[in-house]
Amino acid sequence: MTLKTLHADKLPLWFRRFNRLLLWVFTASAVTHADASPPEIPSAYQQVAFNYQIPADILYGIALNESGLLLKSGRKKKIRPWPWTLNVAGMPRRYPTRKAAYRAIQFYLRHGITLIDIGLMQVNWHHHKKKLIDPWTALDPLFNLRVGATILKHEYTQVKNWPQAIGRYHSPGKKPQQKKRARRYASRVMKHIKRL
Repeated sequence: MTLKTLHADKLPLWFRRFNRLLLWVFTASAVTHADASPPEIPSAYQQVAFNYQIPADILYGIALNESGLLLKSGRKKKIRPWPWTLNVAGMPRRYPTRKAAYRAIQFYLRHGITLIDIGLMQVNWHHHKKKLIDPWTALDPLFNLRVGATILKHEYTQVKNWPQAIGRYHSPGKKPQQKKRARRYASRVMKHIKRL
């Protein structure tokens, strides 16, 4: 079985139509909560952030950094989190459907590859297999958001500092190189947040 990923500029018409629906569900702006989240942040992210007591812009900024894909929205192109994103041993891959991404995960796992980041929040299968339950569940966008929020909240309770928690979401280690990676990652996420 060979696996093929799609590039945003080569997506079939049916997929672009499906994408509009998906964007509406996971990226459409909605009434914000009392935390006055910017209107750019989709309602699903706002709700999960509210439930986990995480700033919504941070949760959405991480998703943009982790699974962002440049998509056409009307006449504009915007980066949006893509739920069928995998990163396999350092190689990013995007799939047109949940089923295609699921098949890819199954393929990699059968071949002993477990370093797979999955979904909107790119939760690592190797390190968080128990939280992700199984590959199909891991690809559920809302479930994936909740798992990512759980990890982020845990990191925040360790350091009580959001920029550090953002970095630790990606690289929680204590070695100097891991801390350096964490700072670079937090910087990239903060750039996404500033664009909101």
